[in-house]
Amino acid sequence: MKDKKVLFLTQAAMIAALYVVLTFIANAFGLANYAVQVRFSEALTILPYFTPAAIPGLFIGCLLSNILTGCALPDIIFGSLATLLGALGTYALRRWKWCAPVCPIIANTIIVPLVLIYGYGLLIEGLSVLQCFGYYCLTVGAGEVISCGVLGMILLFALQKYRGKIFGEH
Repeated sequence: MKDKKVLFLTQAAMIAALYVVLTFIANAFGLANYAVQVRFSEALTILPYFTPAAIPGLFIGCLLSNILTGCALPDIIFGSLATLLGALGTYALRRWKWCAPVCPIIANTIIVPLVLIYGYGLLIEGLSVLQCFGYYCLTVGAGEVISCGVLGMILLFALQKYRGKIFGEH
């Protein structure tokens, strides 16, 4: 019983740390924030497919990343909640491998554009709020498809063979 708790906490901490490091790498290339986002760390949102420890790990990692990269308070709160919702969805759909990236893509595609508009006031001159929302859904959604859908699924298939050794039996 104690070993399972230690394993859970260790996995969550490692996933949080990886999320932060990968976000910093994306941030160095200008890809971690704003309208066009390809956070390499978002590939990790497929990890709840393997372990429930990924859920708090991803949330804490995203929260820390958003704080440490200087995001606005609404982004810290709602961006992190989007990642949490995505992780919960991935875990809920874990029986269907190809659904692993779907919930993170949807959660971020809907929530992050609202953060960009209302948290940062990023409106495009000549466009209505609704048009800006649609534009940001396209840009953020495209980044999420790359991060979660492409990179995440590559990661899922790479880890599949070693899931028992890396994550233990859940």
